[in-house]
Amino acid sequence: MKGTVATLAYAPVKGLRLELVDELELTASGPRGDRQFFLVDENGRLVNNKGLGVLQQARARYGAETRTLELVLPDGEVVGGEVAFDGVVETSFWGSQRPAQRVNGPWSDALSELAGRRLQLVTSVDGAAVDRGADAAATLVSTASLAALADELAVESVDRRRFRMHLYVDGVPPHAEDGWLGRRVRVGEAVLVPRGNVGRCAVTTQNPETGRPDLDTLKALARYRGDVQTTEPLPFGVYAAVAEPGVVRVGDAVEVV
Repeated sequence: MKGTVATLAYAPVKGLRLELVDELELTASGPRGDRQFFLVDENGRLVNNKGLGVLQQARARYGAETRTLELVLPDGEVVGGEVAFDGVVETSFWGSQRPAQRVNGPWSDALSELAGRRLQLVTSVDGAAVDRGADAAATLVSTASLAALADELAVESVDRRRFRMHLYVDGVPPHAEDGWLGRRVRVGEAVLVPRGNVGRCAVTTQNPETGRPDLDTLKALARYRGDVQTTEPLPFGVYAAVAEPGVVRVGDAVEVV
């Protein structure tokens, strides 16, 4: 079974709007620069767009070589500068403790104003801010799966950014990726090994431009995916370990090997 890479996406700051790109360098910890930063509240607990959909109205651009971070806010204002750190703090990341470096600069204030609550921008000390660790360094779903969900919802199309996946694959049947668990999948220069299904949450109901809920994706998944064999409930797409790092570009072949 062969397909092609249709879309690539990543987010330099976890929870902010996805950036669509022409290529990604996949490393053992995920796409280089993906979720390089994340946000915590005054108690050090992870904050993302699940509870604060408005964060999707902001975009982030990070230049690793120059260590410069730019935020583009909803009104078009750009907040940027060179990243500097201000000590290590303990953060609570989905219930586990994770050390992080506090980021010193204008970004925390800008995102706090947008969110309407005090937030602190941090960067992980021990790798990218990936929910499931190295087993979920990369995520993928087929565009045919998106089309099947659109049919279930009786809408013309579903914006792929709702699912915040790294890779979207053309040319394979709906939910073909479910059958790739445990198998090696060559994607461009990289090889992935899908480890499990991505169980979906309320983030997918949010409009990826506004962050406001406007489509009941969860109810639709419960209707037509509720009885499938899965590693997580309400499955849509898969998460994968990166067995062989490499660069992936839009148009590259995707093949189960």
